Amino acid sequence: MEFIVTSDDSQGKMYPGMIITYKVSPLFGIHLNWMTEITQVAPEKYFIDEQRFGPFKFWHHQHHFKAIEGGVEMTDILTYALPLGVLGTIAHNLMVRNKVKEIFTFRENKVIELFGSFVH
Repeated sequence: MEFIVTSDDSQGKMYPGMIITYKVSPLFGIHLNWMTEITQVAPEKYFIDEQRFGPFKFWHHQHHFKAIEGGVEMTDILTYALPLGVLGTIAHNLMVRNKVKEIFTFRENKVIELFGSFVH
């Protein structure tokens, strides 16, 4: 799934009210615009992004960070819904659920690539 950030993040610091835009191609090479807003930030603890415009009816994503011995534990809490009622439910069961899992698997692998894996 293509996932390209199109907004300017040159400030380098996340803040409430920050708008992030993306181009995503979740299905069949169709490119969609997606816009999220960072609604809450507690440095080194968590931040929350919510969709303002995009492919979901609702998207609320909490990113939590906890210092642990030898690193940082990251936990996500994601709540989302699709549009189109029953058709959205069918699409979720057939494709979207797996696409969302792919996004998080990609991110997990990228974090390991950049920072290494945590061994208990």
